[in-house]
Formats: sequence, structure tokens, C-alpha cells
Amino acid sequence: MTIQRVNRGRSHAYVDSETGRRIPGVTTIISDGLPRPALINWAADTTAEAAVDRWDELSKLPPSARLKALKSARYAERDAAANRGTQVHALAERLVAGEQVAVPDGLEGHVRSYVRFLDDFGVRPVVTEGLVWSRQHDYCGTLDLIADLADPDDPDARVRWLIDIKTNRSGVFGETALQLAAYRYADVLVIDGEELEMPEVERTGVVHVRADGYDLVPVEAGELQHRQFLYVAQVAAFQAMSRDLIGEPVLSPTTSRYELTRVEADEVPF
Repeated sequence: MTIQRVNRGRSHAYVDSETGRRIPGVTTIISDGLPRPALINWAADTTAEAAVDRWDELSKLPPSARLKALKSARYAERDAAANRGTQVHALAERLVAGEQVAVPDGLEGHVRSYVRFLDDFGVRPVVTEGLVWSRQHDYCGTLDLIADLADPDDPDARVRWLIDIKTNRSGVFGETALQLAAYRYADVLVIDGEELEMPEVERTGVVHVRADGYDLVPVEAGELQHRQFLYVAQVAAFQAMSRDLIGEPVLSPTTSRYELTRVEADEVPF
């Protein structure tokens, strides 16, 4: 059995190249299996903001076009954020390897912030964009970075971190603990089709990269969080097959001959 990551535009999938079977991905599992009430508020707020900010523009459109524009407002913001994140991740992979990069317009601040992180902590990469696979629990994922960082309490010492890079405006969400734990406790690291032992790490966290700076945010991602991730995976699996649990309506063996007849009140025999 050989696992491959298949890239499809901004999305990707993990596939068993021998059978063609798709292996669930960590972020998809979390998205499908974990309730996200904050997203409901975000969608409502984004739509309301679009209605107010684009009031003059929308008022010139027919009602159906106005409705379509408001429905798509949250997707436009989501896609812009996803595109920014994809670009920053790609640049980060090259920067941590010591390469020079051409910075796209609008990302200068993010790149500057990430380079500051690399310099401030003297980052020494161990694994970048590593494909991980849990054969035991049947999931895959792609971690951003395992690296040795300078210890703020002892600059001469090094601490090995498993790090995820986030570029969203809202900071670090709690579900990131599940994501990092899933990577940390995967069975193997897959590089060029070869299965390697997962490197052990001492710390887990997020580098929150923004145009105006960065934060290295510790995240607790231990065995408890991994077990909780597996619970979320069970919910995601149920969601995927739950419709198959519902059968067809049962047909009655006979046809009812009862009919409902309307009668006036003075005709009722009591």
C-alpha cells in the first residue's frame, strides 16, 4: 500500500495508489466532524457587512441579482483568505529552506513577518510539508513544519516543535489542537513513497503570520487531544454514511377504504 497526495488546484486528496481508495484527510475530518458555531456567526456577519458596505452597488441590481451577490459574499471572502494562506504556505516552505522568493503584491507584510520568525528563533527545519499517515486509524495529513527552535529561556538550547502556519485574521482556534495531535501521533512520515518513523517533538504550536507581525502560539496537542480527534473522526464517518441508514417508505399490505366526510353540527347524532 502506497499513499500519495494528489493536488487539485487549491484542494488535495490522499489516495492509496494501489487501489485508488481515498484516505480521509485530517482537516477534512475536523471540518466534517466538529461543530463550528462560530462559522454560523461569521457567515451571517459577512453577509450583513456586504449588504451595508455595498448598499449603493446592490441597490442598482434587480432583486434576484442582489440576492445572488449577498449569498456569494461570504464565499468571496473565504476564497480570498484561502488563496492568501496557500500562497504564504508555499513561500514559507521555500523560505525555511533558505531559498530566495519573489513576493506577490499584497503579501509583503506576511513574508516579512515570517522571515522575522525564522530569524528570531533561528529555525532549523527537520521536515517541511510532510505527508503523514496513520495506518492504524486510517487518516492522512500534511504537516507544515517540524523544526528545532532556539529556547527563549536558554538561547544556547534547542527545542523541537511541530508547527502549523495560520494566516487567518481571527487567530488560533481550539480545533488546531486536534489537527496538531493527529499529525503528531500518525504512524509514519511518507517522503517520496518511503515510510519513515515520525520524529518525536517536544512542543506543538502555531505561527500566526500577519501583515503586521507574527506570534508563536503554544498549543496543547497530546494523547488526550489525539483521542478526541479520533472521536471527531467517528462523527465525520457517521455524517458521511448517515443517509444510507434511512430506508424507503414501507408500503402497507392493504389499501384503506376509510374516507373523511364533513357533516354539519346539527347532523351529529349526539
